[in-house]
Amino acid sequence: MNIREAKKSDINGIWPIFREIVEAGETYAYATDTTKEEAEKIWLDAPRMTFVFEEDGEILGTYYIKTNQAGPGSHVCNCGYMVSSKARGRGLATSMCEHSQQLARELGYKAMQFNFVASSNEGAVRLWSKLGYETVGRLPKAFKHPTFGYVDALVMYKWL
Repeated sequence: MNIREAKKSDINGIWPIFREIVEAGETYAYATDTTKEEAEKIWLDAPRMTFVFEEDGEILGTYYIKTNQAGPGSHVCNCGYMVSSKARGRGLATSMCEHSQQLARELGYKAMQFNFVASSNEGAVRLWSKLGYETVGRLPKAFKHPTFGYVDALVMYKWL
């Protein structure tokens, strides 16, 4: 498994993962009909940095890191992670999160915050908790899940 900073051309390998996850509407608060061009802006252009995890030249996972808030909140970063359905269960999300925490420290961040974790995303909630993130806020019925209806969104935080 190789991790590297993403290039603009990586959108072609990121897009199938992004589309699969966003179209499902179960974990990210992006419109389910987000276009490839919009995805590129969201995932590659807006963040401070984006990384891809690949195996044999195929992108299996990706994450971004960005400053969560400006000014007095600029010591806190935010990350988003996506793993291809065919690569799930192999520890890729754990590896990406651990990589992002190390990178965050190197970039001078003091904390990492996940702003909007769907409470129904039990795998992510369990993993982030295992990796030391605390649920510091709960937004009642803030996420509209396609199967479960309105579920809580969690704010999860870790001092690095």
